[in-house]
Amino acid sequence: MAFNEFRAEVPQTELDELRRRLDATRWPDQLPGVEWSYGVELGRLHEVVDGWRTSYDWRRFEDGLNTYPQYLTEIDGQQVHFVHVRQGGMPLLLMHGWPGAGSDFLDLIEPLEQDFDLVIPTMPGFGFSGPTTATGWGVQRIAKAWVTLMEQLGYDRYGVHGYDWGGRIAPALARLVPERIIGLHLDGFLAFPKGEELTEAEEKRLGGFDRWQSERSGYAAIQGSRPQTLAYALVDSPVGQLAWNLEWYDDYGHRIGAIGNDKILDSVTLTWLTRTAGSSGRIYREGQDSWSAEVEYCPVPTGLAVFPGDSTVRKLVEREFNVVHHTEFDRGGHFAALEAPDLVIRDLQDFFGKL
Repeated sequence: MAFNEFRAEVPQTELDELRRRLDATRWPDQLPGVEWSYGVELGRLHEVVDGWRTSYDWRRFEDGLNTYPQYLTEIDGQQVHFVHVRQGGMPLLLMHGWPGAGSDFLDLIEPLEQDFDLVIPTMPGFGFSGPTTATGWGVQRIAKAWVTLMEQLGYDRYGVHGYDWGGRIAPALARLVPERIIGLHLDGFLAFPKGEELTEAEEKRLGGFDRWQSERSGYAAIQGSRPQTLAYALVDSPVGQLAWNLEWYDDYGHRIGAIGNDKILDSVTLTWLTRTAGSSGRIYREGQDSWSAEVEYCPVPTGLAVFPGDSTVRKLVEREFNVVHHTEFDRGGHFAALEAPDLVIRDLQDFFGKL
């Protein structure tokens, strides 16, 4: 397997084209008084787009990413982009979710590189890994790809961390090669009840999934069934793509600005420039079977980080995993590495320090 050094160097013409499209946006109307109840609120979107047009600096983000060694390789016929910081510590594989890329973990690298060798890949279909070129890139196939990546980098034993889709791929990887995994750390993991008695607090925590089903699951239904139809709009309209992603970053209007606008725009601009809004959404179709598949108990020592809004109930997770570490935080949210990186850093250090 060949590893080719990579630097992010987007041509200025691409940035100029983005600015032209932002300036030419055709805005929809909005009903009076509905705020976020019908979707992303018009005033909030105007605010973020104005910042995108007038003050956002892609080169700042690009320079930050280029601070660290990056590579391109091919695994199972698919291009993969990854950051690899080798300092001689415990190898740690960090896995991101949707929407995003390995760059979601940029704020974690410097504090963690003293203790860990960091491998941070971007999933096929996302960011600089580029669009997928074949069907089948679901949870199992990505997990196998990351096993191959770690083998080729020379790591026989390593820790893994994941959130969102990374939080589904990380357990699949641990079940594939449990003898190689030092520890499995999950952020916001969801396990469903199977007749267990729950306390009032546990019922309340699990209620977050009920809210997801009733209010927030439309995006997943579309991406899980007709991602190609949606892709035409997202890849053609930067404001459309921003709105589609902003709904999640702003927690459907419940926590507006919890993640800074520049961090939101780093992710959105990366997706726009790499034309991966459509291909990244395909994981919801490719990975559908991971939600219904019966899984074996995973003996790997497992740590859980639980942030406000997460639906993680420890006793339910213990049915599937060897939970040895559990931390509940009073701040942060679904995108904890972007919103509260200090807490993620501390929990990774605490969990793997025990192992």
